[in-house]
Amino acid sequence: MGTLLDIGQKPYNHYGAYLRAKYDGKRVFKIIVDGNFTCPNRDGSKGYGGCAYCNVDSFTPDSARKLPTIREQVEEGIQRAVNGYGAEKFVIYFQPNTNTYAPAHYLKAMYDEALNVAPEHVVGLSVGTRPDCIDFEKVALLESYTDRYDVDLEMGMESIYNDTLNRINRGCSHEELETALGLVQNSPLDICVHTIFGFPWETREMMLRYADEINRFPQIKFVKLHHLHIVEGSIMGVQYKRQPFHVFSLEEYTDFLCEFIPLLRPDIVIQRLFGLADQELLIAPNWGKGKSAIQTYIDKELERRGAFQGSKFIAR
Repeated sequence: MGTLLDIGQKPYNHYGAYLRAKYDGKRVFKIIVDGNFTCPNRDGSKGYGGCAYCNVDSFTPDSARKLPTIREQVEEGIQRAVNGYGAEKFVIYFQPNTNTYAPAHYLKAMYDEALNVAPEHVVGLSVGTRPDCIDFEKVALLESYTDRYDVDLEMGMESIYNDTLNRINRGCSHEELETALGLVQNSPLDICVHTIFGFPWETREMMLRYADEINRFPQIKFVKLHHLHIVEGSIMGVQYKRQPFHVFSLEEYTDFLCEFIPLLRPDIVIQRLFGLADQELLIAPNWGKGKSAIQTYIDKELERRGAFQGSKFIAR
């Protein structure tokens, strides 16, 4: 007997299906752009050294690190997506570091340069940032693109606990995320929050409470769920080498997701269930599988256990 996965249906509201439905079955790919931004937690504005888990090179493709201009990055990214995946439409994704950490006029010039490379094929703009680098002026700038593009504002929530945020040198409180979400409460922007599961001092029960916190903000449309990576060049990487601590195995993380996803509001679109780090920089956990194999394993286990998104959601 076939399964829902066999006919392309997953037990959660996943981003691939959302894009196919929104863009009439077209193949839509994100093109990662490095705007050479820094971070207030690195340049001394709020701190030095960055978040304890972070080495920005661990999630930035070589193409984005090495190409000198935004135009070249977009052109090269589009060419690779077309040749490698048959992509037809594109979302320009400013990912590395803090992509609203500059004056609004500077941001506008940068976003415009990227969006003007292939305007007939670009359908969206996605901007990754910190909640403490969002204000009315930057929200207004991003909203000014929504008459032409779908605009996704992605903010790092990471943890809902200030104790954790302090321990990982985040330089940003959960209250600052709440303030940023308040600025976009009735905005046409598509809001995404990013979480990290697996900080060794957070219990399973603590992590499951992330779902309630995400659910209470109706303006959150997308989520990215990641497990904790330990990477070279990070503070936690040094700590782990000195005294290793527990990180999720693939089986443990999947077991957690099987409990977490049913708690999540059913209308939220899940852009990612896990993250990948550069194998040359990854210290732990090494699951020994590629992206496709990990995705298949998690999807099959969710379906096998009947862990459907929203099945245990209770509106409050």
